[in-house]
Amino acid sequence: MKALPVVILLFALALPGCAGKKAAQPSDIHWPSDEPSAAPAKAAWVGEVSRVNPTARFVVLSFPLDRMPVADQRLTVYRHGSKVAEVKVTGQQRGNSIIADIVTGAPEVGDQARAD
Repeated sequence: MKALPVVILLFALALPGCAGKKAAQPSDIHWPSDEPSAAPAKAAWVGEVSRVNPTARFVVLSFPLDRMPVADQRLTVYRHGSKVAEVKVTGQQRGNSIIADIVTGAPEVGDQARAD
């Protein structure tokens, strides 16, 4: 029975420490959407240039299967955040890859393609 007063005393000492903490206010919370994004807001997905044929002026783009572009859609190609090319999707698709004609620029393997 002597342990009960000790437990009550420890609880009483710990309680004021919890009371000093205030609940987080909405203004205290840092929301990720508050930060400006480097990617354009309209770009719902990003593909990657997996092959380039500069002679025939086409690229093979790889996308997530649920986010494939449609035929005749124009995409902007970026390298390290800078626009380097524009391509137009032909619609020829196999798995998660799709063919696009090079409209302008010189895309390279590893560049990112997205709708703007």
